Amino acid sequence: MPRPFPRWRVEMTGKVFVASLLKTTSVIALLVSGSNALIPLSADATPLSSVKHIGAEAADNQPMMLEADELTYNIDQDVITAQGHVEIYYEAYTVTARKVVYDRKSAQFSAHGHVRMTEPNGNLIEADNLQLSDDFAQGFIEAVTVYTPQFTKMIAKRATREANQDIILDQGEYTAYTKKKPLWKIKATKIIHREKEKTITFQGASVEFLGIPIALFPDFTMPDPTVKRQSGFLTPKYVHTDRAGYGAAVPYYWALDPSYDLTATLIPLTKQGAFGKVEWRQKLASGSYQATLGGIHQFNPQEYNGSSGNVDNRFMLNSSGSFSIASGWTLGWDGTYKSDRAVVNDYSFAQLGTASDKSEVYLTGINDKNRFDARIMGFQLSQEDRPWSGNPNNPSAEFSPLNDELQSKQPIIHPVIDNSIIFDQSVMGGELSFDGNLTSLTRSTTDALSINGINRFRGVEGTFTRLSANLNWRRTYIDSIGQVFTPFAYAKTNLYFLGTVDHNIPDLTGDAVVFRGMPAVGLEYRYPMLASFKGGNQVIEPIAQLIARPNEAHIGELPNEDAQSIVFDASTLFNWDKFSGFDRNEGGVRANLGLQYRLQFDQGSFVSALFGRSYQLAGQNSYATPDILFATGDSGLETSGSDYVGSLYIDTNSGFRLGANARFDESGFDLQRTEVNASGRFGPLTSSIGYAFLKARPDAGVPDDREEVLGSSALRLADSWRLYGSARYDLQNKNFVQDTVGLGYDDEGFSMSVSYSEDRSRNDGEAVNQIYFFRFNFRTIGGTDFSSSVGK
Repeated sequence: MPRPFPRWRVEMTGKVFVASLLKTTSVIALLVSGSNALIPLSADATPLSSVKHIGAEAADNQPMMLEADELTYNIDQDVITAQGHVEIYYEAYTVTARKVVYDRKSAQFSAHGHVRMTEPNGNLIEADNLQLSDDFAQGFIEAVTVYTPQFTKMIAKRATREANQDIILDQGEYTAYTKKKPLWKIKATKIIHREKEKTITFQGASVEFLGIPIALFPDFTMPDPTVKRQSGFLTPKYVHTDRAGYGAAVPYYWALDPSYDLTATLIPLTKQGAFGKVEWRQKLASGSYQATLGGIHQFNPQEYNGSSGNVDNRFMLNSSGSFSIASGWTLGWDGTYKSDRAVVNDYSFAQLGTASDKSEVYLTGINDKNRFDARIMGFQLSQEDRPWSGNPNNPSAEFSPLNDELQSKQPIIHPVIDNSIIFDQSVMGGELSFDGNLTSLTRSTTDALSINGINRFRGVEGTFTRLSANLNWRRTYIDSIGQVFTPFAYAKTNLYFLGTVDHNIPDLTGDAVVFRGMPAVGLEYRYPMLASFKGGNQVIEPIAQLIARPNEAHIGELPNEDAQSIVFDASTLFNWDKFSGFDRNEGGVRANLGLQYRLQFDQGSFVSALFGRSYQLAGQNSYATPDILFATGDSGLETSGSDYVGSLYIDTNSGFRLGANARFDESGFDLQRTEVNASGRFGPLTSSIGYAFLKARPDAGVPDDREEVLGSSALRLADSWRLYGSARYDLQNKNFVQDTVGLGYDDEGFSMSVSYSEDRSRNDGEAVNQIYFFRFNFRTIGGTDFSSSVGK
């Protein structure tokens, strides 16, 4: 079929019109649209000056637009030449150059001088000279550099563009495109970029790092940077532990479908054989899930002790998922089943999904004012049984378990449901809210311990069920001088079903069903006093809170599952009830008093402090009356006048922050517990440090003071280089619990880190766990890591 003659659109200064290029035997003329005038041009290729845009239809009828300072046409050779700031637009291609020559006979054009071509896929090609067919499908390029949108770069002396859109680069280089000189590159005699298959093949390749060849590959293929998922081998990772030996994780990835994939990994180990792992992942319209199965037939099971013993076959199955079933509602799970307690820890280098000691299925619903959370949970411990060697009947024993079998003490929770509602409609001008809880669990063995000869019970054998419903009301009034009055009231109810629990525990009620209620009324008073000054302001605010209620009922007669942790500090000073859960209710008449201070500067920095104390004014002090666990004995609330609590927070708004929380004895003002945390940026240094102190609690089985310092720092040594480290130090025992030091490098094309860690936190008498770790990654082609654990 004869090629249709191009139809040109010309934009001239001050006037736009359409013109046709008419080929005659001797002249080419412009026929001005809307008139019969012909503008003749001489056959000797007289320049068409002042031409700004010329558009043509190519063979496939797609318009081609050309912009140039000057255009000439040689009618004898049928060649059009554009010069000076030439720009060509064809489909999604653009070409810029100093000169473009279009040979209509051969249907090819060439570009010369600072050539830049943008392709539909986003690639940018820079070259000295370029020759292509008029449909841009094939041709040759000299001194070429190809930049991709994924920030990679290919360089070659010469490149060929095939009709199938393959680009072949001779004597080429491939690397990441960065602002500075890249540290690595792949050199190859031939680089073939198959755009349709989305692969890059390297023939006669070598990988260079800092200009030094570090690996030779006669022929290999990898996905191009646009590919996010493609089947094939992933980069191996290397590992060493004392008990497993040396090994390499070799993963193979199957991109089975855009919505699901599978990874199979084999980890040959010199001491234990091959550890195998299979991971399945799938995305659905409403969520996603994953399943991981890993296992090994051990060659030398005697290397491991504890619950795994001399077991030949060890395995682990883990699955997790999360799905949106309605607006604000999520259904999910995270479950693990292990052949023994230690398999996940012993083979942690295999990265076994989300494996943990807890397995659960959950349903949550959240909106602006309501929250619902329901969970079924089970526990499979990793911690080994550590039989106590003392005599539990010896009253001088500080701490001893009455049963060493930890797993049987773990409950199955079926279920625990929490529901919180803030009602839209006000009641008596105030806010009404509801907190509900249902807890039901079964434990096969009573979890008991002896502290100084007194038996304590953390969990009771049998099935325990409690239904709780709490209503809370509050309203705030502010008078004309700024005093803030907040009356409040609440009612707590608990219904216990104890028919199948172990009733042989001393003082535990023998009733199968027990009801308990706790009504309360209270008033909170605040008077914030503001004083402004040039550059800021300060607020001094006394706070008083009075709560009246009856004595707590059935103390010591009921199980305590969720109110075992009592932390009294400045953050809980004004809590209406300072117990952590539903199984205990604060009773009697109590007053909470405090003074709050805030210094605020206009530039954003501030200082905030709070100091206060709590008083039991009347009735029975719930914190002084032991339950079956007696978790409140050293809470700081067991006396009529509590310990003093205070907090301090400083923020300079320039990178430095400090927060502190402390509790002081009510009689001698001795420090009982404190936490101090500080962080800051000082030029290239970023650091944080924390200090914690906990006074000895003999009644809780802690005979000695505990005191630790935890710190971490990162120092930017130079561009892209950083030195980092962390340490946890036991001030009482004068030894490091954990410490890490490392060196890292990160830029746009390459990252690597090397670190050394020590861990003594197991406290099991075994050797210190020393971990060596090395990681590097070449962007777009991958990386690997190596870890070695000595003492594990």
